[in-house]
Amino acid sequence: MQYKNLHKWNVSPAEAIDIQKDLRKRIVVSHQPSAFKNVRYIAGADISCNRLSPLGYAVVVVMRFPDLEIVEEKWVKGEITFPYIPGLLAFREAPILLKAFEKLTIEPALIIFDGQGIAHPRGMGIASHLGIILNKPTIGCAKSKLFGTYKEPGENKGDFSYLYDNRENVIGAVVRTKSNTKPVFVSIGHKIDLQTSIKVIQQCTKNYRIPEPIRLAHNLVNRLRNKSSVVSHQHSEIADS
Repeated sequence: MQYKNLHKWNVSPAEAIDIQKDLRKRIVVSHQPSAFKNVRYIAGADISCNRLSPLGYAVVVVMRFPDLEIVEEKWVKGEITFPYIPGLLAFREAPILLKAFEKLTIEPALIIFDGQGIAHPRGMGIASHLGIILNKPTIGCAKSKLFGTYKEPGENKGDFSYLYDNRENVIGAVVRTKSNTKPVFVSIGHKIDLQTSIKVIQQCTKNYRIPEPIRLAHNLVNRLRNKSSVVSHQHSEIADS
């Protein structure tokens, strides 16, 4: 899968904020839900790393839609150099995620990220940031709120409420994907509208709270990291013996 970097990644936090503000102008909100009726492939992306370690893993899982059968999985391991700063996670996670996208042979029509889209203090979460760079429709689906206010949605699966910024603009939705379970926070990434984003997340959710594309990406990336940790620990024990 090809893409074009729009800026350098080795920047200071202040420069990163300026880049986010500039990219915010490029976000496209699509109001053509019919464009997603014939989506064949959908992807989920996630990353796993330790805040105290420079090593990270990134995974992209491509699934056939709407039956959600896995058709391709790609992963990479690499060094993460940008510090952990809430609101700037794209600069920490995107470079290694992009390397995983480079390895794809099946190009998804829509990508779900485990993170925020426009539900972000500067309207530029990782789903929006990488949607612009990859030039693909993207959705942010986060386990917790980063920014905004909302009223708790109903307790039944499918219930949702809107997420608002401090000017009462709708920036996302708080969606109950499983009855009597914590909701997820859904927001537009790029080239999609909120109602379609909500519908896609609901269609991608089976027996768990988290939609299958990012749930499976999350599980795989953590297995990779845990396996590496075990191997490193074993090597350390051998060296110390």
